Amino acid sequence: MSNYRVASRYAKSILELALEKGKLEEVHADFQKMTAIAASNREFSLLLKNPVIHSDKKLKVLKALFPEAQAMTQTFFEIVSRKNRESILLDVAKEFEVQYNLQKSIQVAELTTTFAIDDKLRKEFEAIVKEISGKETVQLVEKINPALIGGYILKVNDRQLDESLSSKLRELKNQFSQNHYESKI
Repeated sequence: MSNYRVASRYAKSILELALEKGKLEEVHADFQKMTAIAASNREFSLLLKNPVIHSDKKLKVLKALFPEAQAMTQTFFEIVSRKNRESILLDVAKEFEVQYNLQKSIQVAELTTTFAIDDKLRKEFEAIVKEISGKETVQLVEKINPALIGGYILKVNDRQLDESLSSKLRELKNQFSQNHYESKI
């Protein structure tokens, strides 16, 4: 079975259990912390995926990094460790975030601009994302890329609105590369 399917099943089970016990926000915070640690510390993700390091040591590292984690999260770490599946923990954390957003009707969108946007623009983009997705809550992930020259790129799920100046210039270049006046005989 693929890592994605296994991670999805683990994430779904911990999410449903957290909902049942009323600890969803706390467990969500634990998984967000795990994702943040992995993003800032490459050695942590390499440790979890290393088959040479024994599961007991990986569990000790997890307990040391998450001493204030929910008891449910700690138990989850122990179960995953017993099954020698620590390598999928980061995938489980990412999939948990996806399923949490579905549960809470949160739409995550990625916005790339050439400058930091203000609150007025942020609200306009959030309204656009709400219209596209039909969800009540929007979480914008803002990125700055000066190579766009101007405009923006907005990604919502599989849709991408590319209103950047660099893409418009690329389209123009492609149009000019074709000579419409040359005979095609």
